[in-house]
Amino acid sequence: MIPDAGLRRSIDAIWRIESPKVVARLTRLVGDVGTAEDLAQDTFLAALRRWPQSGVPDNPGAWLMATARHLAIDHLRRRDRGAAKLAQVGVSPDRVEVDFDADLDDDVGDDLLGLIFIACHPVLSPEARAALTLRLLGGLRTDEIARAYLISEATAAQRIVRAKRTLAATQVRFELPDAAARRERLPSVLEVVYLIYNEGYAASSGDDWMRAELCHEAMRLGRVLASLLPDEPEVHGLLALMELQASRLRARTASDGTPVLLLDQDRGRWDQLLIRRGLAALERAEELGGSLGPYALQAGIAACHARATTAEATDWGRIAALYDALSQVAPSPVVEVNRAVALGMAFGPEAGLALADELVEVPELRSYHLLPAVRGDLLARAGRHLEARDEFLRAAELTRNARERQVMLDRARQAAADAERPDTSR
Repeated sequence: MIPDAGLRRSIDAIWRIESPKVVARLTRLVGDVGTAEDLAQDTFLAALRRWPQSGVPDNPGAWLMATARHLAIDHLRRRDRGAAKLAQVGVSPDRVEVDFDADLDDDVGDDLLGLIFIACHPVLSPEARAALTLRLLGGLRTDEIARAYLISEATAAQRIVRAKRTLAATQVRFELPDAAARRERLPSVLEVVYLIYNEGYAASSGDDWMRAELCHEAMRLGRVLASLLPDEPEVHGLLALMELQASRLRARTASDGTPVLLLDQDRGRWDQLLIRRGLAALERAEELGGSLGPYALQAGIAACHARATTAEATDWGRIAALYDALSQVAPSPVVEVNRAVALGMAFGPEAGLALADELVEVPELRSYHLLPAVRGDLLARAGRHLEARDEFLRAAELTRNARERQVMLDRARQAAADAERPDTSR
């Protein structure tokens, strides 16, 4: 029986929530991500066939997990064809049912955490990690991942397939890393989640300024991590950073989709619930002790904006100090660009320009559109409007985002108009 549209939406919603747990459990049982996902899809199809006739179970998650277990048992028996083969994967044929039944009662937290560490394994490229994470832990279809990243569905599928093949070829085992290995690999996990978030918050290409669905998916993953790793300060730091930045999403565009820059935003539209959650996560990161890591420091910067009721009330001195600390903990050219902004706001445009001008020769920043955008802003504030115009035009040439390009072109026109006005300050 084909489910009607309403029931299909309900099943899809349940699957989006439950599929990461199902895939995680199956991966542990069969030892391979690709096979686990195939079995998970068979589980989903079973629900689509059964639930329109029997109704959605009272506990759909348990139904899905039990169905997945039986499919895994059948798969292992077909694959291994006897006790000798089953022994190779550490499963005794006379204990298969018992082991699987016991698995159903286990906390799936370890399985989810293990799946996160597999999907974000350093052996994969960042693009592959992001795609596989969204697929396995976000429950997104290939076409949804393609739309989110403005790539073809074939490209998205290829990334996922290659990621699975790489994991299989390098024999990455499904296991929960010990404490030392977990700390070593955690930055890779956090990097993937933040890559997903950043692509949503400031889309690198296309016609949209933001892709909010990616932001929300990254925050969901961050909350899962925070529940699974409650004693890791950087996990809470990343969650705080994402939630504090996401509090501005509604204010970042006008009704027609035009971007609204931070200092021009209506702060009454900022989401106070997300701000409270973000500040609570930052407080938790600080309570755990030790030196703040890069995500917690960035969350501290976002907190300065969140606490300021007006743009003028922003504590730019503290933001500059936090960027100084960030440049020591996680030095990068992009951090220096942002530090130039903070210095310019805290101590005047010339202070920011002194740093921004040094960055022009940094090879990694030659195609980075935000460097000329920052220099343009600082030059405009310093009254050097024609130079500012040229920088905004260069930023417009470099960006691949249509909305951002229009912002830069508008600022170039404004700078040119300002240059025509007589200087009345003398």
